[in-house]
Amino acid sequence: MRRPYRAAEAAVAVLLLLLGTACGSRLPESDFEHDRRTPAPATGEPLRVGIITSVTSPVGGNAFTGPRDGAQAYFDRLNARGGIDGRRIEVRRCDDGGSGVGNNECVHRLIDEDRVVALVATTALDYAGASRVSRARVPDIGGQPIGAAYDTYPHLYGIYGSQAPRDGTPGWDGKLYGGTEVYRYFKREHGARTAAVVSYNQAASAAYARLVERGLKAEGYQVVTEQVDFALPNFRAVAADLKQQGADLVFDAIDSHGNARLCKAMDDVGAEVTAKVTNVQNWTSTVPEDYRDAPRCRNALWATGSSRNHQDTGNEAVREFQDATEALPTHSQWQLEGWAAAKWFTDAARSCSRTGITRACVDDFVHRSDGYTADGLLLPVTFRPLPEPPQIRRNCLSVARWQDGRGWVSQGDMNSTCFDVPLLSYEP
Repeated sequence: MRRPYRAAEAAVAVLLLLLGTACGSRLPESDFEHDRRTPAPATGEPLRVGIITSVTSPVGGNAFTGPRDGAQAYFDRLNARGGIDGRRIEVRRCDDGGSGVGNNECVHRLIDEDRVVALVATTALDYAGASRVSRARVPDIGGQPIGAAYDTYPHLYGIYGSQAPRDGTPGWDGKLYGGTEVYRYFKREHGARTAAVVSYNQAASAAYARLVERGLKAEGYQVVTEQVDFALPNFRAVAADLKQQGADLVFDAIDSHGNARLCKAMDDVGAEVTAKVTNVQNWTSTVPEDYRDAPRCRNALWATGSSRNHQDTGNEAVREFQDATEALPTHSQWQLEGWAAAKWFTDAARSCSRTGITRACVDDFVHRSDGYTADGLLLPVTFRPLPEPPQIRRNCLSVARWQDGRGWVSQGDMNSTCFDVPLLSYEP
């Protein structure tokens, strides 16, 4: 029996680039074993890690800061408890401005000047310095796959894992693959049969919409395509057609602001759907504010991903995350994934304590990770390369829906919400 894998985050790069345009081996997992004891003071030489984030980017403020904030919160708590064998974590942060030039500057500063032992929770709009990180053999742990870098270069370890050869060419001969598990879920669990895909008349948006459409059709959906003008979108007309067509689901290839306007238009015309499906980047606590004018559509919001719901406080690891980030004004799935990335580095560093915490040792731990879950926060991650892309794979996914007064409510357990699905190719 094949073990389940995490859900594929297909074409995230396309979606995020769209947002930028719109806005101008199984290894033992350590946990906080010292939590109930008085921590020893951190007195040894600090361990430096780097975090690259596109803070001031064309996408706008705070769009990419979630992973950074989650990782920082983890390291702050770790330091308060004595660090790693008495060595505190010294976090060096760098804002690359969302540009390739800025990214290369951050890579140079952190690797060559600050001599960080690893990068953690990288979230870069244009990861132009990825090849340089790889050549320097610096492990980049738990980064967000906004581009194809984590499926291209060795020593780069995306938060969801990768089974691509990572030999310098993206995926397999330049193609990446994503599963149809999201569409299968709504078909099997909620009887959805008709799905709409809304996009702008803009290249990146249209390309992503075509990929979603392919996946839906592969799962037997009747697909309704809706395209709006990028400069002057008529969301009310789209909403009216969605109502007339009787769409069960709505997927989109538009930005956050556009999503809010679409939802308002759907409420205005009385277009009710089983689910308005969004992705991990929009799995945040700001839903009441973002969708304040669309209460019906707001309560039809569903999110899918590859990590445990950040509001699932019935889980001990999530409770710890929530406790450590209590002071943050908002909470998000990307914060939880940044926290998981920092834990991943910490587990790797602790495994190296006897021989010395070096780039090579940390890299070896992560490279051999097979089934790593960051104490259950992630679907099992692997980096075992496959010479050929699989045609069918068992993919799992985490699902939550928004409910006013309760927030994001988990829908089943992500480790058992799994489907054998086809993998569809796309070019990054």
